[in-house]
Amino acid sequence: MTNRTATRTRATKETDITVTLDLDGTGKAKISTGIGFLDHMLEGFAKHSLIDLEVTAKGDLHIDMHHTTEDVGIVMGLAVADALGDAKGIARFGHAYVPMDETLTRASLDISKRPYLIWKVAFPRDKVGEMDTELFKEWFHAFATNSGMCLHVENLYGDNSHHIAESCFKALAKAFDIATKIDPRRAGETPSTKGSLGS
Repeated sequence: MTNRTATRTRATKETDITVTLDLDGTGKAKISTGIGFLDHMLEGFAKHSLIDLEVTAKGDLHIDMHHTTEDVGIVMGLAVADALGDAKGIARFGHAYVPMDETLTRASLDISKRPYLIWKVAFPRDKVGEMDTELFKEWFHAFATNSGMCLHVENLYGDNSHHIAESCFKALAKAFDIATKIDPRRAGETPSTKGSLGS
């Protein structure tokens, strides 16, 4: 099996972000975005997807958290795409249901190189801690688009905004772990009847 690691750096006038990841890790995380709740979500994503993940971000938080949140999703997505390469031998599809107390969320994904996001998630509150709940969709959209993933996230029910957000990240993590696993029966073949992924 090839080494499925990547490092991506992206610097703009709004953010400066570096992401390093290993798809075949053990769930270790070192996260510093300047946004406490986002750090917590990304640590959970690493733990439950079993990737090793380092994220360092400096952004214009004196304005708001939008640019940093979205750009972290962009750079993480690009790093995933780099680490997957031609994606030969992967399972490709994954789905997971994750409960968290009163909340249940489902994530389904296809690493197809035809990115798309369906986001059926509503939050009872505008903020979790200091973070605007509308920013979670921005992160998921950026991550799906830049990793080349068709991703559907649906919160089936729940009342607590913290639980809803966390169950979304954990459901993505579990589905991602399934989809990115190498299936030895594929013998290194591209997981598509077309012979290649993408449009």
